[in-house]
This record gives sequence, C-alpha cells and structure tokens, in this order.
Amino acid sequence: MTTTASETGLLPAEDAATYAEWFACLAEPTRVRLLHAVAAAGTISVGTLTDQLGISQSTCSHHVRKLADVGFVLLNKERTTTFVSVNTACCTGLPHAADAVMGVVARPCCPDDLPEDVTIRQLEPGDWADVRRIYAEGIATGHATFETDVPARKSLEAKWLPDHRWVAEVDGQVAGWAAATPVSNRDCYSGVAETSVYVGEDFRGRGVGKSLLHKQVTAADADGLWTLQTSIFPENRASIALHNSAGFRTVGLRERIAQHHGVWRDTVFLERRRTCDAD
Repeated sequence: MTTTASETGLLPAEDAATYAEWFACLAEPTRVRLLHAVAAAGTISVGTLTDQLGISQSTCSHHVRKLADVGFVLLNKERTTTFVSVNTACCTGLPHAADAVMGVVARPCCPDDLPEDVTIRQLEPGDWADVRRIYAEGIATGHATFETDVPARKSLEAKWLPDHRWVAEVDGQVAGWAAATPVSNRDCYSGVAETSVYVGEDFRGRGVGKSLLHKQVTAADADGLWTLQTSIFPENRASIALHNSAGFRTVGLRERIAQHHGVWRDTVFLERRRTCDAD
C-alpha cells in the first residue's frame, strides 16, 4: 500500500520542486540585492538598477531575466528601456514557501512589544463617527478594501460580532479600530470569523495596528474562536507583515477574485488558528 504526501505530512513533490527553483534563483547574492532594490522602488529601469548596484548592464540584464523566469519580477519594455517591477504574488509566496519547508505548525500569538501610548477598549456608541471616518481613510488608500463607500453604521452593527469590536485610543483620540465578522450562520462555523483592522492616517506607523491585532487575537482565543481569516491586497505589504507577526499564515493567493474600480484584483488569503485546542 502506498501513502500520499498529505497522509504522511510530507511536502508534496510538486511544491518541493517549485520552492527549490525559487531558492536556487536566490542563491546568487546579486539577485537578492536586485530583488530588494526592485521591491523597494516598485518600478525601476534596468539602467537605474545597473547604476545602483554598480554592475555592468549585461550582468544586470542577465540576473533580472533569471528573476523574471521564476516569476519574482515582471518586465515591461517601453521603446528601448526595460522597466522592472516586483511581482506582488512573490511577497506572499516566499514567506509561505519558507513556512511550508520548515513545517511550521505552531505560531506565536503576536508581538508583545506594544506601544505604551496606545489604549485598546471596546467600541462604544459614541465612537461610530470616528470609526466610519477611519474606514473612509482606509478606502482612500486604494489598498484596504473592495468597498468604495463607507458602509452605514446599521450595516456594520448588524454584521460585526458584538464582543469583538475594538477601538484604539492615543491621547484621547480614536486612532483605529478592529472588528470580527462571522463567516457563516451555520453552527459548524461558529468559531470562524473574518477580521478587519484599520488605522487612521494620522496614526500610522505608531504601533496602533499591532496593538489592535494583539487584542483581537487574544480576545478571540479567550472566547473560543478557533479560526480568524482575512483577505488582503498583495500591494498592502505592511498589513500582510503585521498579520504574519500575529500568527496568521498565508493560505493562498486568490487571483482576480473581484473587480475594484473596474480592475480585477488579487487578494492574499490568510488565517490564524487558535493557539490552544478548542473546547
């Protein structure tokens, strides 16, 4: 009798071959530096890359082509100039590959180095104006949600779990919010919720999101929610990194899942499993 990779817990041969190709491509330090430079720039010409790394044009073009062959970067030629941009899918595929190879099954709850000036509390009736304002600020970034208009308070109240609505305060001001929504009304999915975290534009980069997510996952664990899930645009790398730090793992990339302002967009699907056995 033969056993499958899923039955033994081994990495499937097809996935192993793909990951080996990725890692082999990055075994060359120049390619690692090139990929970092492209990711930092967003879009950059081969000529500019050549100057930045201090290498010849032919060497740069060779390594850029190797990165493109495995899908790490995308190439676009405009007349005689070749522009290189990072393939946003690789920003999620690489961390997932590392997790898969290392057999990561248990993850830390979340970072404990929380900012002292951020207070997290339950959402109160007087917070709704600030919550909806921050929601609008998230929509304005173009990378937070498929929503194009802020949902009505009544709509949000109806779908958010009452005990899993949080706001962050900094110096007495509402700086962000987090909420969880049931994924289904079926009893078998009672412990599965979709999460959202939004930070006001004047408070980004101050650990507000980290504090909100810490509260969200610890409260979910305590309340018996065994799975939290979320979908994030690949371009929103800061949010993906934040969720990874709180124990979310990349389940997959959902290609062309829906249209946003008439453009098909991908989302990264992440989930976090409860850190202890469910009751």
